[in-house]
Amino acid sequence: MLPQEQGNLKHLAAVDQAPPLQVDVTLETGSSVSRLYVTTDNNMGLLSDPNRRRALISLLTRLNAPICVVCYMAGVAWFMGLAFEPFTLRTYMSENAMGSTMVEERFPAGERALATGREFSAHKKKAGGMPVDWLVKTMQARGLEVFTQRFSRTLPFPDENKERYLVKGTNVYGILRAPRAPRTEALVLSAPCTPGDNNNQAVGLLLGLAQYFRNQVYWAKDIIFLVNEHDLIGMQAWLEGYHHTNTTGMDWSPLQGRGGSIQAALSLELSSDVITSLDLVLEGLNGQLPNLDLANLFYAFCQKIGVLCTIQGKLQRNDWDSVSGYSHSVQTMMLMVMKQASGRPWGDHGLFLRYHIEAATIKGINSFRQYKTDTTTIGRLLEGMYRKLNNLLERLHQSYFFYLMPSLSHFVSIGYYMPAFGLLAVILLLRALDLWVQLATPPPRTEDGVTDTEQMSSPGVLSVLTPLVISHLTGVALYTLPISFQEVAVEHFPVSETEAVVLTAIAIYTAGLALPHNTHRLLSGEGTEQGWKVLKLVAVLYLAVLLGCTALINFSLGFILALTLVPVAAFVTPHVPKILSAFILVILSPACTLLFSVFFFQELQEMPVSFIDGWMLFLSVISQGILDHSLYGSLVYPLIALLVYPCWLLFWNILFWK
Repeated sequence: MLPQEQGNLKHLAAVDQAPPLQVDVTLETGSSVSRLYVTTDNNMGLLSDPNRRRALISLLTRLNAPICVVCYMAGVAWFMGLAFEPFTLRTYMSENAMGSTMVEERFPAGERALATGREFSAHKKKAGGMPVDWLVKTMQARGLEVFTQRFSRTLPFPDENKERYLVKGTNVYGILRAPRAPRTEALVLSAPCTPGDNNNQAVGLLLGLAQYFRNQVYWAKDIIFLVNEHDLIGMQAWLEGYHHTNTTGMDWSPLQGRGGSIQAALSLELSSDVITSLDLVLEGLNGQLPNLDLANLFYAFCQKIGVLCTIQGKLQRNDWDSVSGYSHSVQTMMLMVMKQASGRPWGDHGLFLRYHIEAATIKGINSFRQYKTDTTTIGRLLEGMYRKLNNLLERLHQSYFFYLMPSLSHFVSIGYYMPAFGLLAVILLLRALDLWVQLATPPPRTEDGVTDTEQMSSPGVLSVLTPLVISHLTGVALYTLPISFQEVAVEHFPVSETEAVVLTAIAIYTAGLALPHNTHRLLSGEGTEQGWKVLKLVAVLYLAVLLGCTALINFSLGFILALTLVPVAAFVTPHVPKILSAFILVILSPACTLLFSVFFFQELQEMPVSFIDGWMLFLSVISQGILDHSLYGSLVYPLIALLVYPCWLLFWNILFWK
């Protein structure tokens, strides 16, 4: 800088009352004057300014009810819009090793597979169950290493749907060793052995594929051909034995033969010589889903070979811009939501997902009479899929694990459907904010200038802790007593063991409605105005955390619970009309939600039922939920009994607060 250009820096700051701060900086350099305006924010942010923060909180509390209504309607509308095709994504293959279907499928033995299935059916009738010796000899004749596994399991109470209590069976599996690899990885093809004439064709096709695969030299992974008895129980025993775990208390013999680490599995269900379409079943235990690339692989080969494919038993339609086309997509997506929310495995594949094995069930359907698919074509489809899975260098991981599918060609990712739940969950946060502001606001003064002592009195710990403890003790009773007291109920009432379990659960659930009276007997005096607000604040935050964690694990279950429980948490107070509000609370309770879901599921399947039949299905769903928890580790029943129901009881207690 030249000497004559040495300037003097003068700071002229004018601080105004407005939030922005403008600083006028004048720089004099000889004959020129440069002026620089710097604008800064006097506030660090919206919430850092006490005045703005108070204004924002005042706005949210003043418009709390309208905002909550808008959020609820927006959440439902968002979810319903997910089935509209322009809002969804087209499926695409993310795994490079499976990107092309340019393999030539040559499986020729479809008719021979059907003949083997008929032979299997004859031996099954002769043996009165699984023809173990015949299966062992047949697999050995096809060049497999054959092993058996015996298992037994006593159910906590009889399963009246399948008429079984003490379950004993044998799994038979054969291993085709990989000729071109160190045998550290494996693929599984399974077919359950079911009573009657069901699934005989699947076992025949499995044995036919085993013989054909044995003559090929390109396998880089072991292929395990498994025929499991007693469907899910047999599959659970085999998986526990294969992975050296015992999480359900089942008795099984150790496996004598073992392949590599299982990368993927398919379960095959064919019950007819004539197949018109193949249905893909994805829903597994606790709402788990396989990697989306497995569904994409199935759809790609169906398109290549020309096989009619469905999901949820629904054909794909192209008229998405019509009302009937959109309704069809909504129906398909809602069926997936209902199945996923149930938490039960909808096929043998559902138990593989617990061990991080990508699996699906392919089910043959004989309903669309104008289409025909022979067994040879199905065998070629499976051959193509296994040849692609054989090319995998690592586990399937590049595509989505959380998704919904309104059709096989389109999917809704987690980033699209989670905002629908978020709009419902934000209602709970808004109600919690409103309660917090009410609790922090000083009580109003009377005309004489005296503060209302009732509003000033702070709630005791006992008044809030007692409902929490009693509600959760009721949940513990609902979880433990139905199975424990079944023998006592059978002795004193003319009911079966299964009926005793279900009726005991309903009785305990109904007895929880007397909770407000029992709670206030334990309290000294009556509850205060501040007391119910503190209890509701705790209950609302509890429900928000509970629904958020549930939606992360099983979105469908979390969203259905949010649809019914969020309105309860939003409107219930001790000052609303008691009879009408109590009726609404019962209608939106977990049990009634389950009852409505049973009827809704039947309507989605286009199989409507009468009220009596629906009630019997409702009782069956309760017993199956308890059995699924005991046998396979389903988390829906303990979640409802130990967490959701006690949380609902807190709002029931608030309604009858004195």
